[in-house]
Amino acid sequence: MSGQGQPSRYTRSFNGMTGALIVTVLAVLAFVAWRGLWRSDVDNEPEAVDWQARVELAQQADLRVVHPRELPAGWTATSTELAAGDDPRWSLGVLTDDGRFVGIRQQDTSVTDLVELYVDEDAEAGPDATVASDITDTWQTWSDDGGDVGYSTELGDEALLVYGSAPAEDIETYLGLLTR
Repeated sequence: MSGQGQPSRYTRSFNGMTGALIVTVLAVLAFVAWRGLWRSDVDNEPEAVDWQARVELAQQADLRVVHPRELPAGWTATSTELAAGDDPRWSLGVLTDDGRFVGIRQQDTSVTDLVELYVDEDAEAGPDATVASDITDTWQTWSDDGGDVGYSTELGDEALLVYGSAPAEDIETYLGLLTR
């Protein structure tokens, strides 16, 4: 029965464990920093999504989603959301050639709810804008203190919001491309 009741050969202390943890964290941070210095293949380009395939899928499900006929040159679609059923909704996010965001959100809800969620809780309604499109020629404008803008209309029971951080001129160009 040797070894029972015998103290261990080395002492364990809270300070020792804390020191070992700090050394380990510093080693990991040093490795990450070192790897970052020598890494040249960092890709900051957003991954493009096939938004046209999602539009086709929506049309096959008898959903009439608002989408551009085409994207302006240099613009990239980066996200989509499509849901049918009791709560149908559609969204398409794109980046302009300058990397600014423009989004479309179509949902069975109020325009006010969409504006609060996607522009700002304190967004202010502006004057109507006249922009010819297949959707409507008159859009309610919205803006916030941070420079985000939105353009909205109602499509039957659904609200449509086109919004983003892109300049109003870019968003208005995009509005002119919209169709169902």
